[in-house]
Amino acid sequence: MAPRLRCILFLAALSAALLPPLLASSGDADPIYRSCVERCQKSGCVGEKCFQHCKFSSDGKPIDGPWYIEEPLYLRWKQWDCQTDCRYHCMLAREEERGRLGDKPVKYHGKWPFWRVYGIQEPVSVALSALNLAMQFQGWISFFILVYYKLPLRPTKKTYYEYTGVWHIWGILSMNAWFWSGVFHSRDVELTEKLDISSAVALLGFSLIVAILRAFNVRDEAARVMVCAPLIAFVTTHILYLNFYKLDCGNTFF
Repeated sequence: MAPRLRCILFLAALSAALLPPLLASSGDADPIYRSCVERCQKSGCVGEKCFQHCKFSSDGKPIDGPWYIEEPLYLRWKQWDCQTDCRYHCMLAREEERGRLGDKPVKYHGKWPFWRVYGIQEPVSVALSALNLAMQFQGWISFFILVYYKLPLRPTKKTYYEYTGVWHIWGILSMNAWFWSGVFHSRDVELTEKLDISSAVALLGFSLIVAILRAFNVRDEAARVMVCAPLIAFVTTHILYLNFYKLDCGNTFF
């Protein structure tokens, strides 16, 4: 076995061994928090604050009231419901209590406690995703201008740089991943989570392909196909597994 390959395998094994096991969030296991959510789902209130969502079912129909009264569409489009509102406000109430006791914040359902801003679930994460998207777009446009307008072209109008197409695909996948990251952090539902994770897996898989092609300077077309085909098949299968069998973030990123 080549020394370089042995080194890569050793680092991969070491990284896997050092990763901590995934644990359930301590916040949503807190009995006080769980009791608050249960009371809220029955009464529709946390303390003095009551929620309109708890008066309607998931399809916007009233639980107690005339059939013709429906929850406004602008309140339904983000799919906030009684459970999510109860979890959010119980989380804030519990963190306020923990703060008075001098305790540090904890995660709830896998997420750190954040304040909503205009219905956006995690405004800081959305802003950072948007910033990353803007930087990726600026880099992709700069690369396009460089290879097509500043550097000489072949007589066929193709670039002399042999990895132009590869980097174009990587740029598009990267922008797509950061776009869905922003959408997911704006509102965490099953659809946005699947789109976010699928886009991230596609980007990571293609990044591995780019790394292999560039590190080993693979220029032959047949060799590129031999490298890319099994990796693309694996990434595609994994995305299908996540979307149609089990959405397991732990096995995907850890």
